[in-house]
Amino acid sequence: MADNREILPPQYDVNAKWDACIDLTVRRFVYSTLGGAVGGLLLFRSPVTRWAAVAFGAGLGIGSAYTDCSRLFEGSPATAKLASHKIVETPAPQDGQD
Repeated sequence: MADNREILPPQYDVNAKWDACIDLTVRRFVYSTLGGAVGGLLLFRSPVTRWAAVAFGAGLGIGSAYTDCSRLFEGSPATAKLASHKIVETPAPQDGQD
């Protein structure tokens, strides 16, 4: 029975995308939280600011994982907005000075 299964192209394999996205999110959350904790211990004396550094690190990890996962699934409105804006450089007009 396993021989009858079709092999899906990578762009349609949603399970592999979810696995990669969950793995990326967990790793970035843990590493950035630990980085925030170490930074908080080294830089701040108050427990409140230390916890704020941990929360900031966790937020950075989750935010960067969300951005990469939305690119992986190719359906984020944020990436569509970024891709739709084009910067067009025009030369500055001359004031008639030759």
